[in-house]
Amino acid sequence: MSEQCDVVANLEDAGVLAGIRWAFLSATDRVLDDYSEAAGHDATWLGITRFTLFRDRLDRVFSCHRYALGQAADGAAGLDILRAELSERDVATMPRLDPDLVTRSDLNGSPGWAWQARRWLLASARFGQIDTLPWPEKSQTKQRIAEQRSPDPDQPSLFDGLADGEVNGLAALAELVASRQQPDRETLVAAHSQDVDHAGRELVLGRARLNAGGGKAWHWREDLLASSPAGRERHPGDSPAPTGPDDGAPDAPVRLRQSAAESGVPAGER
Repeated sequence: MSEQCDVVANLEDAGVLAGIRWAFLSATDRVLDDYSEAAGHDATWLGITRFTLFRDRLDRVFSCHRYALGQAADGAAGLDILRAELSERDVATMPRLDPDLVTRSDLNGSPGWAWQARRWLLASARFGQIDTLPWPEKSQTKQRIAEQRSPDPDQPSLFDGLADGEVNGLAALAELVASRQQPDRETLVAAHSQDVDHAGRELVLGRARLNAGGGKAWHWREDLLASSPAGRERHPGDSPAPTGPDDGAPDAPVRLRQSAAESGVPAGER
């Protein structure tokens, strides 16, 4: 079984993916509700707000930080804090998970969450560009996450098809990379994007691939909106988020807000 199949199946069975989906959909719904170009909201507002709400919803559904069990004086007060500012739909669809299922596991200032031996961090992307996320342009933390090699045996080696001299040079480079401080546990990335003009959204979880010079940004990645099981937390009427640019089909008339379509990337997700 590939790492992708193994990880996705285990996280799905444990309820972790249901929590991530709910957190993202709740956050992006709230962004759509609150966004107002007339009020001065722009790409920076969109990026920071989505990141902040996504982080907050993850803490809520997994009972982390201020939503941790026992922080309130009594159960009723704790429920009030947990449900504050959530819509009726959010309250109704929030998965009921064991409060000890997931823990906060930040890495060098980047918010992270951990289940058993694996952690995930968050990364923003421009809508339709998740598959080409430029990890070398991200923070050193994200670059080191992307340097992790996939354990799948069918992954090609850096040295395949090279002459002996080239192999020696790349081997030295590989030793240098390996000598850098590595994460304390296997770390995945939950990448997300949103297009407020067309109510589009994307959410994937995967193993980042350091794509110096461009190219694929993932060893593997799972589309969490397309792969959610029956009875999932997605809302009625939602369609699977696209994984690339439009295929050319005509769109309904919309107001063009180019700056809004390219959301900013908060510092915590670089």
